[in-house]
Amino acid sequence: MNCLKNLEDLVRTLRGPDGCPWDRAQTVSDMKQYLLEECYEVLDAIDHSPPAKLREELGDLLFQIVFIIQMAEEKGDFGLQDVVQTVHDKMVRRHPHVFGSASAEDPEEVRENWWKIKQAEGSTPRSHLEGVPRHLPALQRAYRLGQRASQVGLDWPEPRAVLTKIREEVDELEQALDHESGPRVREELGDALFSLANLARNLKHNPEETLQQSNEKFLARFRLLEERARAEGRALEDLPPEEMDRLWEEIKRTG
Repeated sequence: MNCLKNLEDLVRTLRGPDGCPWDRAQTVSDMKQYLLEECYEVLDAIDHSPPAKLREELGDLLFQIVFIIQMAEEKGDFGLQDVVQTVHDKMVRRHPHVFGSASAEDPEEVRENWWKIKQAEGSTPRSHLEGVPRHLPALQRAYRLGQRASQVGLDWPEPRAVLTKIREEVDELEQALDHESGPRVREELGDALFSLANLARNLKHNPEETLQQSNEKFLARFRLLEERARAEGRALEDLPPEEMDRLWEEIKRTG
């Protein structure tokens, strides 16, 4: 805890009268972009970096959090100890199978109990979909909205039923491409993407992570395509479409 206190004191100094002009000028709204960037850098480090790099990125994220807490303390809203105590009490309250007499045999039962405890903690929410952050990436948000809807029974019974829905959405998209304007095409495309996110959920895959894997696969193949073109002494943009397709298929066959 002393290390955390040292970080808190450092941020207070940066924000103080004799601190850093840039740090003093920041607002909570300004910090949103930095907080989000640090979150993504932590995710990258989890997937691709050694422990030392992950440690560094987690430190950067913690700094942003303490920085925002300091701004709240300056306004008299809350301080670091309040934040720590609040999350501590909430985690104890939401784990009665660990800190109380309740039981939970598997992760699914834990998830169901968690939702019930959340509902009991405050006023009844106007909607079961409350609490899914608007700032989530759209694909991840679609996944979370589908999860919440499934908790009250609004869901497909199995993956093939979702596939049927996806085919319907693609048919509607095709009709819009043939007969409708741009806004209608965009709407139908969004419906198809939403259905795909729910197929991933039904298959018990996170669509954001699944798409990231495909992004990385495409990136690796594209780099190989560039290398193949350079090896033949040509620029990628100068390759005829049929030649590019041939090289791409060769790369796909080799993995």
